[in-house]
Amino acid sequence: MSKSSGREEDRNKDTSSSSTLDSRFSQTLRNVQGLLKGRSFPGKVLITRPSNPLAQPVFLSPSTHKSFSDSDANHREQVDRSTEDELQNRSNAYASSSVNDSNTSTMGSENVSKETQKPAMGARSTDSARLMKFTKELSGSTVILEKLRELAWSGVPPYLRPTVWRLLLGYAPSNSDRREGILRRKRLEYLDCVAQHYDIPDTERTDEEITMLRQIGLDCPRTVPDVSFFQQAEVQKSLERILYIWAIRHPASGYVQGINDLATPFLVVFLSEYLEGSIDAWSIADLSPEKISNVEADCYWCLSKLLDGMQDHYTFAQPGIQRLVFKLKELIRRIDEPFSRHMEDEGLEFLQFAFRWFNCLLIREIPFDLVTRLWDTYLAEGDALPDFLVYIFASFLLTWSDKLRKLEFQEMVMFLQHLPTQYWTHLELEAVLSQAYMWHAVFNNSPSHLAG
Repeated sequence: MSKSSGREEDRNKDTSSSSTLDSRFSQTLRNVQGLLKGRSFPGKVLITRPSNPLAQPVFLSPSTHKSFSDSDANHREQVDRSTEDELQNRSNAYASSSVNDSNTSTMGSENVSKETQKPAMGARSTDSARLMKFTKELSGSTVILEKLRELAWSGVPPYLRPTVWRLLLGYAPSNSDRREGILRRKRLEYLDCVAQHYDIPDTERTDEEITMLRQIGLDCPRTVPDVSFFQQAEVQKSLERILYIWAIRHPASGYVQGINDLATPFLVVFLSEYLEGSIDAWSIADLSPEKISNVEADCYWCLSKLLDGMQDHYTFAQPGIQRLVFKLKELIRRIDEPFSRHMEDEGLEFLQFAFRWFNCLLIREIPFDLVTRLWDTYLAEGDALPDFLVYIFASFLLTWSDKLRKLEFQEMVMFLQHLPTQYWTHLELEAVLSQAYMWHAVFNNSPSHLAG
């Protein structure tokens, strides 16, 4: 075969591949348009770029695995023919779906209906409807987890997070009659573990346990260093106990640096049941030992539930993370081949920056006040989270693709290690999540998707 014939055949293959991809986007477009006409749509929905994103937030809340259930008529009327243009151009989506930030804490679902009557100033018109849906799901004798996941994917009201996160992780049972008793028993079990493994002299520990405890003690003061709350000695001591008990009870991995970061969202969310106002004004010393113990127990069990779904991320050589980094590389190649080629030409390996992303689940990459919103989506994904992380991180990386294409190796490394996210708001985060869903809808069911 001649070279010209070979090139012609390659072009035909590329055209065929592009045509297939375009057809998937067209199908997704038709699904979105069908939704806007009142038909059901299985999954989450891409939003369009509004002319003034701050004045007209348009984010149609996605559901996890079932039909879309959280749109409203006013937003539907705002979505016009520009939807088709934006989808065909594959532009980045911008979104604003954050629910009103409330400083009110709650001790359980029994307080939900009272709190939903106190929306924050400036809340969107759909917030009251969303709160009513959360209230309905949480007030029944048995919570239907799939419906709760659909709601939680788009964000959980802050004062409902403790209850919702316990349910999504399976730590608290969906049956409300059994919930209080099981939580009491699990908290006592954690106390027993602390007495048995932590509150003992070093003479009763193995050399490995002493080394592990010492490493945890070094890492706790380094955890979220830009948030003053985590510099409190008692906070660090609580974190140390949680991590040490987890490591002792999970000997296949033991303690791995990065797990300390994963405990912090749980610590903040469960403390919010007892401490009000800004986290900058919190003092854990204001709580009784019993309340601190309950918070630690909830953190421990929820961290355990989360890591049970990604065990090989923290075993020797962390093969689970390496596998996901490879999938991320392949996904970027399929979405943005010129950017992928630029990275290869400059010799930049994905492991050089993405390993930390998977290891710490982006906690070190975005402002800490956005982390709990991001984790609403993480926990709503359930067992599917590890694979969905690939799409979130692809969307996150390609936020800066235009800039990165202009940089050389050393400049790219420095940029990716110090990403300009310090002024990010919920708007940017929702855009990342929305785009991640769309790519997941297009690529995840491809027969040759991310080989390996």
